[in-house]
Amino acid sequence: MSERHTTDTPQWSAKDLQLSPTALAIGPNVFEHSMVMVAQARAAGRDVIDLSVGNPDAEPAAFIREAAVQAVNIPDNARYASFDGKRAFLQAAAHWYRHTHGVDLNVDTELFAVEGAVDGLASLFNVLVSPGDTVAFVDPYYPSYHCMTTMLRGRELLLPAERDLGFLPDLDAVPASTWDRVQLLVLNYPNNPTGAQAPRAFFEQVIALAKRHHFAVIQDFAYAGLGVREQQCSILEIAGAKDVAVEVVSLSKMYGMAGWRAGFLAGNADLITAAKRYHYQMGSMVTTIVQDAAVVALMSDQHSVRDLAARYAHRRELVQTPLRAMGYDVFDAQGGLYTWMHAPQGQTGASFAAQLLADTDVCVLDGGCFGQQGADWVRLSLLQPEERLVEAVERIGRAQRRQA
Repeated sequence: MSERHTTDTPQWSAKDLQLSPTALAIGPNVFEHSMVMVAQARAAGRDVIDLSVGNPDAEPAAFIREAAVQAVNIPDNARYASFDGKRAFLQAAAHWYRHTHGVDLNVDTELFAVEGAVDGLASLFNVLVSPGDTVAFVDPYYPSYHCMTTMLRGRELLLPAERDLGFLPDLDAVPASTWDRVQLLVLNYPNNPTGAQAPRAFFEQVIALAKRHHFAVIQDFAYAGLGVREQQCSILEIAGAKDVAVEVVSLSKMYGMAGWRAGFLAGNADLITAAKRYHYQMGSMVTTIVQDAAVVALMSDQHSVRDLAARYAHRRELVQTPLRAMGYDVFDAQGGLYTWMHAPQGQTGASFAAQLLADTDVCVLDGGCFGQQGADWVRLSLLQPEERLVEAVERIGRAQRRQA
């Protein structure tokens, strides 16, 4: 006769586990939240024009797509790629730096392939930031800088971007004793969300400060090549920059390759080596087919990038000019893919974004998602067809007239 086993031990499940401090520090993704709101509104039958996310609507140029098609049929591309990236890809990145920015890089020690900007940023943050370290970045900022600092239990030093300085921070306003505590300074020009660009003199001051106060610099160059009237220089063009700085370059926006996931780190050899060691264990190689297509893109005359920059500059005027005519305060962005607009008097960015979605079915992003300095602003993405951008502005105008 079998005996049935009984126990008074309560049932256990994984939900009873104590998650790590890193897991507990992860905040919501503001872009995912926005995408969910848009999806819910569209499911309810509303014709929402989504100007909240920076998801390129342009596909890569035909010659880049053709290179990818040809790469599919190369047998070796079914194999794992080199951990550092294909040598041809790294050589093409070096070619791009030399011909676009006049910077010479060592392919073996000063370049490393990553799956886009956030992948590269994550590797650099993890090798540079320990609990208690101070990470400085400009406010408004790309949300990942805040999230990565928080997850690594670092301390934030927010550098307010001044409107009268073109949304650049006043570096002279930071005391020397504060700079002495900084482990890492993160920059992002052309800037997301404001569209500000940094002049060469600003980067020169940054490099001088980094050397004087012994901190590292990351320049997130995700919007390289997408200036409005002139192009943002590379921080590596500054004398001595490679002693302290690494630049993170993404192909997502520059070539319309966002879903292909490719980019590279460039700069200080010691920081690149540390990022490599981390990435060897925690990351993945860029898809071989994508690397082959990226070679063709980087080795080209960059006409496709100039075409995209011109397209976005035209879209910016389609949005900015009529909004200004309505009386809205719109920053004269110098680069990137967004329009940065102040909320009407008496409203916050959050309340204005909610009102636009409710009254016009135009979804914009609350500037508060980008830090304290963005609390009274909203960000409008330019990554919609021109006719949809025009319609979005017309809807905003009609709603404004109804409320007058």
